Amino acid sequence: MDIRKLQRVIVDALEDVKAQDIKVFNTTHLTSLFDRVIVASGTSNRQTKALASSVREGVKEAGGEIVSTEGEDIGEWVLVDCGDAIVHILQPALRQYYNLEEIWGDKPVRIKLSTPSPFGGARASESDDEDEEEAPAAKPARKATARRK
Repeated sequence: MDIRKLQRVIVDALEDVKAQDIKVFNTTHLTSLFDRVIVASGTSNRQTKALASSVREGVKEAGGEIVSTEGEDIGEWVLVDCGDAIVHILQPALRQYYNLEEIWGDKPVRIKLSTPSPFGGARASESDDEDEEEAPAAKPARKATARRK
């Protein structure tokens, strides 16, 4: 499966179960084992398990393969290995403590999360530039100063 399609399927599955703070990182320059790391938060053990289940089902329905799932018995940190993408679903306290964004996050992938509809029809869409990094914050314009003679 194409990495962009896999990434989109995973983000959509996470959005369906109301994952918080979804981040996608390009890791092709760091390791040859996988191309994307996706990090998301769930508010409880039950939600992290439901998020992992949603990712597994979504990837399988799209024709992808799930290599393995770890941590689902406890539910505080669940890892879903989707081959070319690794999904980390953590509760906020663990996410803050382990700070996976610092390890994998030097090359974020820009994704657009659509606003959720009341009927759950929201879907994530990806920008046209697959590997484009997030735009840096704009620098304030310098004021032109008149030179004194």
